[in-house]
Amino acid sequence: MSNSMKRLLLILSLLLPVLWGCGTTVTTDPEPTPEPEPEPEPTPVVEGKPRYVWIDAAANFRFFADDKAYISKEIGQIADCGFTDIVVDVRPTEGTVLWNSSVAPHARRLAAWVGSSYRFVERISDWDYLQAFIDAGHAAGLRVHAAINTFVAGCGGYYGLEDEGPIFTGDIPAEWAAVDNTAEGLRSNYYPGKQGTVFLNPASKEVQAYMLSLLRELAAYNVDGIILDRCRYDDTGLQADFSDASKAGFTEYLGREPSHWPVFETGASSLPAPVADEQKAWLSFRAKTIHDFVEQAAAAVHGVNADVKFGVYVGAWYSTYYTSGVNWASPRYQTSRVYPRWADANYSKYGFADHCDQMLLGCYASVSGIYGSGEWTMEGFCKRAQDIILGDAPFAGGPDVGNPEGWEKGGKSAYIPKTVDACINNSDGYFVFDLCHIRMFDYWKPFKNAFNDYINSLTTN
Repeated sequence: MSNSMKRLLLILSLLLPVLWGCGTTVTTDPEPTPEPEPEPEPTPVVEGKPRYVWIDAAANFRFFADDKAYISKEIGQIADCGFTDIVVDVRPTEGTVLWNSSVAPHARRLAAWVGSSYRFVERISDWDYLQAFIDAGHAAGLRVHAAINTFVAGCGGYYGLEDEGPIFTGDIPAEWAAVDNTAEGLRSNYYPGKQGTVFLNPASKEVQAYMLSLLRELAAYNVDGIILDRCRYDDTGLQADFSDASKAGFTEYLGREPSHWPVFETGASSLPAPVADEQKAWLSFRAKTIHDFVEQAAAAVHGVNADVKFGVYVGAWYSTYYTSGVNWASPRYQTSRVYPRWADANYSKYGFADHCDQMLLGCYASVSGIYGSGEWTMEGFCKRAQDIILGDAPFAGGPDVGNPEGWEKGGKSAYIPKTVDACINNSDGYFVFDLCHIRMFDYWKPFKNAFNDYINSLTTN
């Protein structure tokens, strides 16, 4: 083969692949890019049922009165424990207030146990006490509720202390005080030498208007809820209130003059046997008085801010709570069928649970009364409340961990988880009185462990 032929064959061998591909460039596919690993799903935050701690004004005043930093510090501890809600007492039994009110006098001193003595704790600061708790609570992720002692106006001196409160200073008229049916006859709850809380007359239209004005002020704050405490008659058995206003109201309720005034014998503090129909009607009238005020109070709060949760604190001992003039049941609960001795057919009409967005129940049993099925056990209180409230309002039951039998001296850390178990699993939340006892007896860790166990039970199940 000639050299020219060899060159031709070499050129053809180089051109044929290009001609065969019709001028396209043949490339090798790159290695496929691996799919990125999916991001792990974030662990859902499980809040569970609300867990409230009450912050009594007087009992905690020496820590909080002038110290915003201490408020923030302790609110941080509360949140770290696993509480979700704080209830800040801003109208103690003295009847003065701890917010910037244009209606009521501001609290400058509160009487409280300090160490081993009862004395006044003074406040010198002018910053807004309630707002400080709102700011600290919200910063810590807690809901903040303002609580007021409702039908009270002052505190007669204990242990040699001076009288304190607006009824003693003339900021509230003396005529607004309740009138008691005492062994000495009808007497104002406000009198010289009075020791203890002075109660106002819930049937007084002036008293009701005054309290509603305070609630409207509170509802203008950025609170999450408002709770009424002592929205009731005095704890004098059945001796309150026999004022002219109550007599007029009862006469209108009956449609005639009462056949006997006062309706109970002089000085009576308990029911006679048997209970007369007119006496049962009197109990219904008192329940109606409180019911009607609660209805007005809810409307007043929601009229300012519809998002504020309105509610009440009540004692869970329903079977005897009629002595306070309060029916905290659903109006669908047939009280007279369960308690025919003291409730007439009308009593059920004045259950006010359906006017509440939330309720706190004091299940204040002893250390030995945590579990059980009846009243005076925490579990029993909560179970009974389910049957009484009938779902009309969510309620949180819980203990006083500083006052009932067995709790007084502390040292009951092992029982804290039991109270959580008994109450949170038989109500719509958990409520404890009071922050001062958690601090005093160092119950921080027991509460944190108990709430962790509760949350873990939700995620496990």
